[in-house]
Amino acid sequence: MDTTLIHQAECGDFRSIARCISLIEHHPDEAQAILSGININSSVPVIGITGPPGSGKSTLVDALIGAYIGDGKQIAVLCVDPSSPFHSGALLGDRIRMNRWYEHPQVFIRSLSSRGSLGGLHPGTGTITDFLKGCGFDLVLVETVGVGQSEVEIVRQATVTLLVLVPESGDEVQFMKSGLMEAADIFVVNKSDRPGAERFASRLRTVLHAGTRTFAVPDPVISVIATEGNGVASLKEMITTFVTNKKQ
Repeated sequence: MDTTLIHQAECGDFRSIARCISLIEHHPDEAQAILSGININSSVPVIGITGPPGSGKSTLVDALIGAYIGDGKQIAVLCVDPSSPFHSGALLGDRIRMNRWYEHPQVFIRSLSSRGSLGGLHPGTGTITDFLKGCGFDLVLVETVGVGQSEVEIVRQATVTLLVLVPESGDEVQFMKSGLMEAADIFVVNKSDRPGAERFASRLRTVLHAGTRTFAVPDPVISVIATEGNGVASLKEMITTFVTNKKQ
């Protein structure tokens, strides 16, 4: 294993980081050598963002990047895209969805193919996020494919999991049956300028507080309009509160 490459990645060189991730993706046998050669900072939070297709996950990630950049943070973003049925590559790319951040010195963005995984993540996501924790980033954002209720795998990888919903997402019965509803930490009602959004958020709070779960934030439901940035600063504060409370 090239120790110089690992050292350069640890110092925050984006090209070296990208090369190491490619090795982890395509040569799993080298993953352990890469991890053992880097000092993993376990205090770096991993923020998982999941939810059904069309809920605006990518737009929310884009808005959160802007908010964290404003705080001077160094951010790593993993975007897990659905696999092509004809090859193992991803159908969508980070250059298309978040091109305004692609060359920003504070932001490293990498698209990963889900490779058909039903959990909404690339099989090596856990290893890659551990690696990124040793590359000088202040936080790691992971956006899942958006396949629906089977995406509970992100909960095992993330420090805090955001479930992005829209006012048309469904009724209380669907909420109760969803594995993600039982596992997510913060519930983001996106596109909250749509009719019925306030009622939807209220119903969601009722369902959550009727259960036996306790949350690390007083109110786990927040309404945002990601396209306009409305509510994103408050969401960022909620994430910080959650991570801080979880460490205590």
